Amino acid sequence: MGNLVVVGVDGSSSSLAAVEAAAREARWRRAELRVVHAIWPVIVSGPVPMAAAPFGSPEGVLPAAAERVVTEALRRAGNVAPQVEVTHEVVAGEALTVLELQSRDADLVVIGSRGRGGFVGMLLGSTAVYLTAHSACPVMVVREQREAAGPIVLGVDGSRAGEKAVDFAFAEAALRGADVVALHAWTPDNVPVPPLLQVPDVHGPGTVAEERLLAQSLAGRQEKYPDVSVRPELVHGVTREALIEASRTAQLMVVGARGRGGFTGLLLGSVSQALLHHAHCPVTVVRGTE
Repeated sequence: MGNLVVVGVDGSSSSLAAVEAAAREARWRRAELRVVHAIWPVIVSGPVPMAAAPFGSPEGVLPAAAERVVTEALRRAGNVAPQVEVTHEVVAGEALTVLELQSRDADLVVIGSRGRGGFVGMLLGSTAVYLTAHSACPVMVVREQREAAGPIVLGVDGSRAGEKAVDFAFAEAALRGADVVALHAWTPDNVPVPPLLQVPDVHGPGTVAEERLLAQSLAGRQEKYPDVSVRPELVHGVTREALIEASRTAQLMVVGARGRGGFTGLLLGSVSQALLHHAHCPVTVVRGTE
């Protein structure tokens, strides 16, 4: 884990919940927390600053509305993690572009599940899909709720691209002192081996191939993180439904940005939309090696 957590804020209750989650993440990681507020459209007298350029005068004077948003975010962060170093930036630009640029320096970007101002429609259109698909680091989407207990649920699909999600989930569990539930959902339609080589038992806990896939996906992590307890779980059913149900008792869900089998088209279709809209806990999307 690295040294910078970025959180996007807009003054909404959802983004303030994201600030608190980001402050905890920074505390666990012993990292700096950067609070970022995007202003778009930019209305100023004189030349308009370039997109994604720091906003305000050299003396640091901010528009009143932006100052209120940042001040409240800093207060929330300080209450949650007073020992964390917190900086802030008010940036002229569209929120999506701003956060994508910020992600290049960050180890984690945290956003709220609903927003206003610069983050309107964060999960109602293409913004969340774009950010999770293009961010240079993992993106955590936080809902308005209290800090929850329970395990970290890791969605496993066996793809190479999903390996970074597995690494992230174990590292996060070590930081939080949490258990990992490694969940692989499957149906006969998404079994990742030639169908002629096996006949899935739809009434059993899974095929030998599914068990092997799950075990291979987790190989080596238990040795690297000996203090993290992991429970492999095979579910015969639709992936999005299995993950949403598992999120009811989870403190965090971790999934890859691309995959195969139950996660085909994760950020292109119904699975991602279902998770971002309906998961009962924060969701972290981790991009892997394509």
